[in-house]
Amino acid sequence: MKRIEAPARDDDRYPVLIGPMASAVAALGLDAAKRPFACLSDARVFGLHGDRLGQLVALDPFLLPEGEAAKCWDELERVIGFLSARNHQRSDPILALGGGAVGDLAGLAAALYRRGVPVIHLPTTLLAQVDSSVGGKTAIDAEGQKNLVGAFHPPQAVIIDPEVLRTLDARQWRAGLAETVKYGLIGDSEFYAWLVDGGARRLETLDSTAASHAIATAVSMKADLVAGDLEDRVGRRALLNLGHSFGHAIEALAGLGSILHGEAVAIGMVLAASFSVASGHLPAATADQIARDLAALGLPTHLGDAGLDGRGGDLLAPMRHDKKNEDGRLTLVLLRAIGEAFLARDVAEDALAAFLARL
Repeated sequence: MKRIEAPARDDDRYPVLIGPMASAVAALGLDAAKRPFACLSDARVFGLHGDRLGQLVALDPFLLPEGEAAKCWDELERVIGFLSARNHQRSDPILALGGGAVGDLAGLAAALYRRGVPVIHLPTTLLAQVDSSVGGKTAIDAEGQKNLVGAFHPPQAVIIDPEVLRTLDARQWRAGLAETVKYGLIGDSEFYAWLVDGGARRLETLDSTAASHAIATAVSMKADLVAGDLEDRVGRRALLNLGHSFGHAIEALAGLGSILHGEAVAIGMVLAASFSVASGHLPAATADQIARDLAALGLPTHLGDAGLDGRGGDLLAPMRHDKKNEDGRLTLVLLRAIGEAFLARDVAEDALAAFLARL
């Protein structure tokens, strides 16, 4: 089992354990709990993995809708009501068993209930294992905007068991692969080359060596970028948002939940590379290579793949609401090369509008 220490507040750290669920549960001492754990999940995921977890620890499950439908005020209120009804104590961790949406809602509920209770993530999608379960961001969607309402609430621990990925369908798998490729693009050209040259295929077969390497590489890189910028204030952590400014706008325009987050990010990374070319930062041949590589991995690369062909100009309005923007200034994560992302502040809106209008 691999153990990675991720940064929390006040120089604290929490463990990310990559390996068999039973070993991680024992290592954290969860099997010695005196009362059942509140476990947030959805019906499909709990049906697939609840029994396995329930054989290790006693569970008090609370089931949410699948996907983005869980990330709303009504579901947040339902979770708070569940925790209150069971008189959930401040020292008792909530278990979040599921993908990114379950983790986001569980984390926010944990941040708010009694001003903060622990949460332990057990991510069941590739996207959540390589990205969203680590870092402490929590959120729900509101006012038609992705992750508009949230808090920073680092988990007590993260348990990543690659074996649970065997139940993923192809679409969910590739959505997670997009976030995995992102780490190569932002800061590790060797990891990117490994993925596109066969590593992604080995990962999809859950070759144990490949899965451990890919997940640990992504988690280690995220932990490093989050360190010193837990609340995403200084720009270091913002590099993790490559493709996300475009991607969140694509999700909003297509309708939240109608396209998977990783699918939108894949298209967004291609657009970020293309805009990097238009801005004079990246060679056109490199952007073309990125688009070809992502397409070869089965990822969407065009707005038409999201049902938005010819609607590039409509992305500008939601992009104005991106959380990286300040004082009305547009901020994007762009590329100088594969493995070299940077934060571009004061992006000229007219240049971005002209670029989007051509899509």
